[in-house]
Amino acid sequence: MEYKGYLAHIAFDAQANLFHGEVINIRDVVTFQGHSVDELRQAFIDSIEDYLSFCAEREEAPDQPFSGRFTVRLSPEQHRKVIVAAEKAGKDIAQWVAEALEQAVGSSGREEVRG
Repeated sequence: MEYKGYLAHIAFDAQANLFHGEVINIRDVVTFQGHSVDELRQAFIDSIEDYLSFCAEREEAPDQPFSGRFTVRLSPEQHRKVIVAAEKAGKDIAQWVAEALEQAVGSSGREEVRG
């Protein structure tokens, strides 16, 4: 689920017949739960709004969802290999690295529902 740029990981507890969720693209901990998808979705929205209100009351900036940018330090040899591999694939480095990382983590990420 996504709301205002915040992404959620959802799991289902079959014994409790309850969905549990957690916001995954910030460092702060924001959780929510619900017995149905509609209840879960509303709890997610309410939790984000509560989080934003809580931060405002404390006059603190809320943790922002990840920007999608990060720095990776490579050895010169690793850097050369990445450039060569990207060129062979006919892609720029950013596109090649993003695709390699996506392949490494899998396309499903943490958005799966388990029961």
